[in-house]
Amino acid sequence: MKKSDKTPKQTHRRADPNVMGLHADVVEQNITETLETNYMPYAMSVIVSRAIPEIDGFKPSHRKLLYTMYKMGLLTGARTKSANIVGQTMRLNPHGDAAIYDTMVRLSKGYGALLHPFVDSKGNFGKVYSRDMAWAASRYTEAKLAPICAELFRDIDSDTVDFVDNYDNSMKEPALLPTTFPNILVSANQGIAVGMASQLCGFNLGEVCETTIAFLKNPEVRISETLLAPDFPTGGEVLYDPRAIEDIYNTGRGGVKVRARWRYDKKENLIEIYEIPYTTTTEAIMDKVAELIKAGKVKEISDMRDETDLSGLKLTIDLKRGADPDKLMQKLFKATTLQDTASCNFNVLIGGMPRVMGVRELLDEWCAWRTESVKRRVYFVLKKRQDKLHLLKGLKRILLDIDKAIKIIRETEKEADVVPNLMIGFGIDQIQAEYVAEIKLRNINREYILKRVEETASLEAEIEDLEDTLARPSRIRKIIVSELEDVRKKYAEPRRTGILYDYAEDAESEEDAIEDYPVTLFLSQHGYFKKITPQSLRMSGEQKFKEDDALSMSVESSNAAELMFFTDKAQVYKTRASDFADGKASQLGDYLPAKLGMDEGESVMGMVLPGDYSGYMIFFFENGKAAKVELSAYKTTSNRRRLTGAYSDKSPLKALLHLKEDREIAVYSTEPRVLIVNTALLVVKTTRTTQGVALLTLKKKYVLDTVRFPEETGITDLARYRGRSIPATGALLKTEDSDDKQLSLI
Repeated sequence: MKKSDKTPKQTHRRADPNVMGLHADVVEQNITETLETNYMPYAMSVIVSRAIPEIDGFKPSHRKLLYTMYKMGLLTGARTKSANIVGQTMRLNPHGDAAIYDTMVRLSKGYGALLHPFVDSKGNFGKVYSRDMAWAASRYTEAKLAPICAELFRDIDSDTVDFVDNYDNSMKEPALLPTTFPNILVSANQGIAVGMASQLCGFNLGEVCETTIAFLKNPEVRISETLLAPDFPTGGEVLYDPRAIEDIYNTGRGGVKVRARWRYDKKENLIEIYEIPYTTTTEAIMDKVAELIKAGKVKEISDMRDETDLSGLKLTIDLKRGADPDKLMQKLFKATTLQDTASCNFNVLIGGMPRVMGVRELLDEWCAWRTESVKRRVYFVLKKRQDKLHLLKGLKRILLDIDKAIKIIRETEKEADVVPNLMIGFGIDQIQAEYVAEIKLRNINREYILKRVEETASLEAEIEDLEDTLARPSRIRKIIVSELEDVRKKYAEPRRTGILYDYAEDAESEEDAIEDYPVTLFLSQHGYFKKITPQSLRMSGEQKFKEDDALSMSVESSNAAELMFFTDKAQVYKTRASDFADGKASQLGDYLPAKLGMDEGESVMGMVLPGDYSGYMIFFFENGKAAKVELSAYKTTSNRRRLTGAYSDKSPLKALLHLKEDREIAVYSTEPRVLIVNTALLVVKTTRTTQGVALLTLKKKYVLDTVRFPEETGITDLARYRGRSIPATGALLKTEDSDDKQLSLI
């Protein structure tokens, strides 16, 4: 079979000629060809030219902005309006002024997203720890390059890096910046490409320089001895886990737990949170705390407010009398992003190809790249010195007979013959002759020529030293080490993020455990949920529902019970009864789609109390199939609230059952037919999204309708409807066996 015969094809049908006046022909194109010619170039462009940082620690957008500012003289000059910088940067970056300004904001000192900002900003640049604080427009703010940028552009004009054409070939820009320190490990960076992402956490500059120096001296050095842990601009404290740190250093993947810093004011009976994890915002924290207070899970707080001002971040929590601040903070660490995990995915472009590398690999790659940059710089200087020596050697020939040189020039009739005649007269080459011919008349004296010639000896010594440097890798390494030591002395700062080596485990104490007591759970057909205590239930009257709503199921349970709500979008939402406030029969209850944050148009199909996750789920689909899945497939170690792919979405779900052991069920179709079978005939599957097996054989216009237990039906002659194997058509439902008043199990 030919490839084109088995490859899906796209069909492009042109408009009706009677309507648009065009030819109604069909153009067929292989989908694989469309992907290769249209989509793949775009995907590679996003990966290589936009989202993934390179070994200098920058994405193209960062590099273009900083280089533009460097060419504008903003390294040593005064600040200029940000709008001016944005406009100039568009010569290199055509993605629009908004994207360029957003890039500048993230690199700025005011925003605070980097340990060592590259943009010295003035004005409102927002804050990294705030979700809602908007930065001022570019016409109002000013900026220049921070002093540390001198280390990014050092010797950039000495052929240390390659230069490439900009997007319209009108000017050149550096392919990389010749950073004198491993900025890839210092500056936090993240990006989302097509099919991959990158997330680099920052490390302390002093620790990075010290580690790099140690690595250059001994590639087998233990990195964790000098590179203690990630360092974040917003401070906080790292919960030190040696295994997690080693995973990041060795593989480039993993995560570290970071928690906020706080202090207790005994006099005012309040808590002040003054540093938060880098991965969250003050608004997210306050929203979550408010949610906990509303749900009754946190009762020690009387008020919480954001008192952040020019002096820095501050979240204030007023405590109720008798509240224990330590226990409260432990509870908030577990329930909010006051303690969060900073994920790491060190995906870096190396030679135009994305690679996930550990810290050791990154250091090795950076050292190799920096070695090449230093070699290129040394060679550039060497070439300059050799060229100058070559000119001076030609000048030395003139010293032997200045009068002869003057005579040759004076007696030459044509200007074009001056250089050739000097070449013949003194046995020098064209470059040397051009240099001699350009000497001013006032400089044709013995003193000037002797001074120039005296430089020959020092140049020869310098050239010899430069050649020796290129020939000996140890000298190159010594130069890199010297530059790293200078950077550490000039720019290193103390760690902002503390390290907690000894900290309490996350296990809850008895006092913090969820209060457990008997409750009765009610679920309506329209997705309203109520949790009522036995005392309230005894005192209440009839359950209240909306006019077109009714009870779907009720079950006696406990406040600590785990709940699973399956929806019609093949998803399951996991929560606990304690997440809901105690209600009354006279209330409608919580509307689950809103309470659990379901997708638009999503509705609840059923509720399951998993308990110890024993037994299995059976899903009944409209097409007559049934899928039997072990309940343990829904058990998760993390606190995930929503699981996608809870069951197969190939056919609409009509009913679901949670059974501890096999038993008989009655399956109804819309014909109507009924089949009574034992669930033991269904094979247990381990995959949640299995399509199951055919249970009910259906005619074209009929579908599976409901599922009940035989004892809950109005059927008197059960033997008539029993089947010994599946699939089966079942028996037509007799009038006397029909009972429309029975409730479905869904």
